[in-house]
Amino acid sequence: MASTVETLDFQAETRQLLRLVIHSIYSNKDIFLRELISNASDALDKLRLESLTGSLDAADTSDLHIRLDIDKDARTLTIRDNGIGMSRDELVELIGTIAKSGTADLLEKIKDSKDAATAENLIGQFGVGFYSAFMVADRVTVRTRRAGTDSGTQWESDGEGSYTIQAVDDLPVGTSVTLHLKPVDSEDGLADYLSASKIRQIVKQHSDFIRWPIRMATEPTEPTEPTEVDGSASSGVDTLNSMKALWARPRAEVSQDEYNEFYQQISHDWLEPAETIHMRAEGTFEYEALLFIPSQAPFDLFSRETKRGVQLYVKRVFIMDDCEALMPNYLRFVKGVVDAHDLSLNVSRELLQHDRQIRGVRRRLVKKVLGAIKDMQAKDAERYTKVWAQFGRALKEGLLEDTDNTETLLELVSAASTHDPEKTTTLREYVERMKDGQDTIYYLTGETRAMVENSPHMEAFAAKGYEVLILTDPIDEVWVDQVPAFDGHRLQSIAKGQVDLDESAGDEKETDADKAQREQDFAALLPWLTTTLSDHVKQVRLSSRLTTSAACIVGDAHDVTPTLEKMYRAMGQQMPAVKRILELNPTHPLITSLRTAHHAGTDEPALTEIAELIYGSALLAEGGDLPDPARFTRLLTDHLTRTL
Repeated sequence: MASTVETLDFQAETRQLLRLVIHSIYSNKDIFLRELISNASDALDKLRLESLTGSLDAADTSDLHIRLDIDKDARTLTIRDNGIGMSRDELVELIGTIAKSGTADLLEKIKDSKDAATAENLIGQFGVGFYSAFMVADRVTVRTRRAGTDSGTQWESDGEGSYTIQAVDDLPVGTSVTLHLKPVDSEDGLADYLSASKIRQIVKQHSDFIRWPIRMATEPTEPTEPTEVDGSASSGVDTLNSMKALWARPRAEVSQDEYNEFYQQISHDWLEPAETIHMRAEGTFEYEALLFIPSQAPFDLFSRETKRGVQLYVKRVFIMDDCEALMPNYLRFVKGVVDAHDLSLNVSRELLQHDRQIRGVRRRLVKKVLGAIKDMQAKDAERYTKVWAQFGRALKEGLLEDTDNTETLLELVSAASTHDPEKTTTLREYVERMKDGQDTIYYLTGETRAMVENSPHMEAFAAKGYEVLILTDPIDEVWVDQVPAFDGHRLQSIAKGQVDLDESAGDEKETDADKAQREQDFAALLPWLTTTLSDHVKQVRLSSRLTTSAACIVGDAHDVTPTLEKMYRAMGQQMPAVKRILELNPTHPLITSLRTAHHAGTDEPALTEIAELIYGSALLAEGGDLPDPARFTRLLTDHLTRTL
């Protein structure tokens, strides 16, 4: 009795993604086979794991494999596996819809990507490579039966907008994906995917390290029912892949090309990795690890949904992707495999979080990764600079999370500075250039380099030749307050606390008599200004950090910065308003004129307006937001009008 055939529509986002994949994303059409083989391998991993942990009864795992069948007469290529299979609901969820968050963001990024390689990278990372089948096929048929169930399901679509689904009896456990191939078209990049030699070449290039055998008849066979999964390895069938666990081989026996191919397979990144780390630990807890530092940050590096890239195996049995217990969040960009010899196959994420041996592995992996970046810094500055540009913002998160490695991370920190507008500098290089007698590392945070460089806070430092670090990452606002010093040198914001550059470097000092006279000159004005501007500032004082600007706003040494205050509020945290300090340049004509006018008893409302304008101008100069922009504009216009 024939089962009912249902016709369902693709999710709207799925239709958009299908169009992008089919018509404009992949420049290399061969990639479809890698994606489908990877899916088949995942299904075999899952069946093996569930059978070992007792989740399935009587599952046949005696000959797990992937088989490729070519039918030239029917123009079909079928990728079969005898893995876990899918139920009807799983088939609809995994193929009929994109059941993941961030779909709209993904589509936007793909549309905005400027080159095909970037788009391919985004598609692969999002895990929807199945749709690449429609680049080479005008119809795709999926037949599958989940292990532990009695009935199977057939799914079929031309990729245009809908698909059919129906129950099918007598299917073996596993999945077959049959591609009804489009005609060969060299201009459109469609190769002869009915050619056995072409299929062998693709498998060797992209799937050689799949742990399961990938088999294909030595000569194209007569058509076979796509419901059958041939489990034999009889004569006339070749295994196309080496199946060698790369991480288990001695490093001397593995070429960099093999490392690169394996990295591309597990990361879906077409670029070569910036660094390869191959290590083996022996003793009470044995494991092998093969880790990679990418050359380019993934698009979702700072997304809440991003996953860490390290996979966990136990004695070459796949256990889980993105094993969070093995890699801290700030190293989430690291890809690779850890194969532990002494863990239970039933281990869960919760147990891993509290396992003493796993914590030890994690500590060693972190030190190995940071050590590799530090070696890169010492031996290949250009490569290190590129890696830091991609992942420095994430690495700086470690200064908040990983107190055990603070010193190593500080050695890696690279930042823009006033020393060289074309290059970044490390903290070590900054210390080596410090002026005689200087014991403080000066920095200034801000939204952009231009904003920081033009800040009034910079004036005295530029005039006296002091180097200032320019920190523009949002994370910089946080870590500089958490790290008290580097190599014994205190880190100090030039926009906080008191600054006395004369005393810090042995330059010609202002005499005590000069200071006393200056304080006397402004003894009446400063308290009046503090009272007048009390809604906005907690103090008005004279500045030693200004040379050309009339005023600037600074914080106390331990105040939260305005940028950090905004960040906390954006995250929904209530923050009390922090009043800051207005500093005046005692030599600026505007300030001396204001002092004279106040001393002469000039009309107080007029002086109050001048005070508000000075405060507002100082706020704007540092990129701040005016408390009442309309009032500031009116006051400025009125005073300009009166001067003309």
